[in-house]
Amino acid sequence: MSAAAALSLDDWKSRAAGLSHRGQAFIDGDYVDAQSGETFDCVNPANGQVLTAIAACEAADVDRAVAAARRAFDDGRWSDLPPVVRKKKLLRFAELILQHKEELALLETLDMGKPISDSLAIDIPAAAKCIAWYAETADKTYDEIAPTGPSVLGLITREPLGVVAAVVPWNFPLLMAAWKIGPALATGNTMIVKPAEQSPLTALRIAELATEAGIPDGVFNVVPGFGETAGRALGLHMDVDCVTFTGSIEVAKMFLKYAGESNMKRVSCECGGKTPNIIMSDCPDLDAAAKAAAFGIFFNQGEVCNAGSRLLVEADIKDRVLEKIEQVAQKMQPGEPLDPRTKMGAIVDQTQLDRVLGYIEAGKEGGAELKFGGRRARADSGGYYVEPTVFDNVDSRMKIAQEEIFGPVLSTITFKDADDAVRIGNETIYGLAAAVWTRDLGKAHKTARRLRAGTVWINCFDNDDITVPFGGFKESGFGRDKSLHALEKYVQLKTTWINLDA
Repeated sequence: MSAAAALSLDDWKSRAAGLSHRGQAFIDGDYVDAQSGETFDCVNPANGQVLTAIAACEAADVDRAVAAARRAFDDGRWSDLPPVVRKKKLLRFAELILQHKEELALLETLDMGKPISDSLAIDIPAAAKCIAWYAETADKTYDEIAPTGPSVLGLITREPLGVVAAVVPWNFPLLMAAWKIGPALATGNTMIVKPAEQSPLTALRIAELATEAGIPDGVFNVVPGFGETAGRALGLHMDVDCVTFTGSIEVAKMFLKYAGESNMKRVSCECGGKTPNIIMSDCPDLDAAAKAAAFGIFFNQGEVCNAGSRLLVEADIKDRVLEKIEQVAQKMQPGEPLDPRTKMGAIVDQTQLDRVLGYIEAGKEGGAELKFGGRRARADSGGYYVEPTVFDNVDSRMKIAQEEIFGPVLSTITFKDADDAVRIGNETIYGLAAAVWTRDLGKAHKTARRLRAGTVWINCFDNDDITVPFGGFKESGFGRDKSLHALEKYVQLKTTWINLDA
């Protein structure tokens, strides 16, 4: 057992009490206040208490960050480095994230309410691994020579886009940022990260680590603020070449509009989902399927874009599956996020708590059967907690079956056969992910082909690796994070046509 894993609740509380928080923006190698002097409160969702004040950046601060990033790009201090040098600096960056794993995990848990055991074992190591993996691509990605005639040399080269703005969500603050930081920096771009206003602490802290790793001033900037101010300014900025965004459909469409209203910047959007988790009566392991279904919706408090929020199950096994899910849920009741024994923490803020509770009420009013859960928990703590919640007898057209709740709320829908499951599975505007549980490999493959989703898991759920792309179909967006495919978002192709007979 590692020293960190052996820490108790009291140990983590003691460390939290002694922790300092970076609240200023990070621009051109320095921490700076917002030019307006305005701040907003960063609140601990576990107890509703203010952690620190955060710089409320607006258009003037975005202008300053973009100018720094543009200078750093144009003078080649990063893009003109030999790829092997960029690789070494990014590898050092990843090492420093791991060296500060406990501090960053604590910041992540205090900021957005996830269990410290998850921050420590999943989020921070995965973020470091992502940056290290992309670092290794820097000197291993080749350009091309076109198959022309002998009198011509056609070169196809990949060049960095320039200034990249990464607008990242609050549910996995550092990991989602790393999915964008890694490939954007590995390909030679400079960037501005705008963390969600609910969870800016880790992004602000790693800016310091980037400098320590040798990443030059101006290459990596962090601008906290609100979507309608800092986010909008990035989207409309004439000197931002790319916006890579993870979040809601509504905001993604705003960035697409901003791009059209400004410089037609490249926009990449990953916009959530309403994942159908399809358990067929010939499921090879009902215990494994039920456990995966429970973790698929209750992990990270249900605040996961590909959460298995729709349980599609054949009628003859439904009761057994729900019984097993309830058994798992009893062990995942909300608890103090700093307690290493906690399996489910706090909802990120009051607004999201109200949203989740509102959907639970909508489910009741819509005629769905509340099987268990459905209440606010730990209200005396001052924090924002919701019980693991399961609805049965849900009609696919109900609000809770169509809209992304982003909380620990499961809708159970029965189906007749594989055709019916596919119809229901595709019956939303989303298409991020899906899962199919069956011992019939042919049926599994055919069903997967017909599901309109960017990822389909067979006899598992949420299995993952940096080597495969992540993104969706339909209104789940068209961006792809992870894998070598993500590199293409941050480069542009140039053709150089050389007449060898001249």
